[in-house]
Amino acid sequence: MNKTILITGGAGFIGSHVVRLFVNKYPDYKIVNLDKLTYAGNLENLRDVENTDNYIFEKGDIVDESYIKDLFTKYKFDGVIHLAAESHVDRSITNPMEFIMTNVVGTVNLLNAAKNQWKGNEDGKLFYHVSTDEVYGSLGDTGFFLETTSYDPQSPYSSSKASSDHFVRAYGNTYGMPYVISNCSNNYGPNQFPEKLLPLFINNIRNGKSLPVYGDGKFTRDWLYVVDHAIAIDKIYHEGRNAETYNIGGFNEWTNIDLIKILCKQMDIALCKEEGTAQQLITYVKDRPGHDKRYAIDANKLKNELGWEPSLQFEEGLAKTIAWYLENEKWMDNITSGDYQNYYKKQYS
Repeated sequence: MNKTILITGGAGFIGSHVVRLFVNKYPDYKIVNLDKLTYAGNLENLRDVENTDNYIFEKGDIVDESYIKDLFTKYKFDGVIHLAAESHVDRSITNPMEFIMTNVVGTVNLLNAAKNQWKGNEDGKLFYHVSTDEVYGSLGDTGFFLETTSYDPQSPYSSSKASSDHFVRAYGNTYGMPYVISNCSNNYGPNQFPEKLLPLFINNIRNGKSLPVYGDGKFTRDWLYVVDHAIAIDKIYHEGRNAETYNIGGFNEWTNIDLIKILCKQMDIALCKEEGTAQQLITYVKDRPGHDKRYAIDANKLKNELGWEPSLQFEEGLAKTIAWYLENEKWMDNITSGDYQNYYKKQYS
């Protein structure tokens, strides 16, 4: 095998798309997928590659320091693509300590293991830390987040990710750790856990349930198709400059309410319903604490340096996303019922 790469959180939404891309594109690489298999980790996302010769799954927790040390000793990783994280803002408000442990302590455990494994032999090694645009805080009606934008996290989630970003840079500066960081905008697409807006609302429309919209619905986000994100990660891992940060965005801003109305219209078409049927399910609810008004990514550094840009227009990506969820209703039913948790036992016991 040419390289042995650890991908953390590889059974999750974004992680599973990255694992699939690397396993299929780089048959000479050994890809080790480490996932704790919490509520958001689902091995059914990777059925199509689970028996591939260059793919290995390891169930474990990045918070477990001794386990991570042993894992690095076992595989002697050449690279780490670190996606494992608690990522839902609402959950961080309810239980911030869980986010501190996974996103901060877990990241430092990985950094320590990589530092000790690579000490004196950093050539060809790389620690790639995948972060979020939420570390930059909130924008007004104009402007964009740049790689040089000062950090201003507003929630326990974004604060924990900002902290982990700082630790990665600190290990680069202090110990010579080869690293890159990327900060991405909101992802959408197949295999996303239905606590996030699009799969939640697709499932609710499918079942005739209400569509809860925070506040006035005018919070603005930049949306990125998850497959395009995986391709960007591949580009940055192989071609990005050491100790650099790259913003990954979709050049695609929508207010929540406008996005939801487009979703409703496409769902009515997909379900052969009268236009306006799904939109009647919209219900405005109390805004959540510390809700950032607007995120917008300037991804021109990534475009100009590495030649990456999104492959899909949003309406096309949304249609593909809706089609996937409607064609994979069993996957959604297993997720919402919790039955997906049994797949690991059946496959790996």
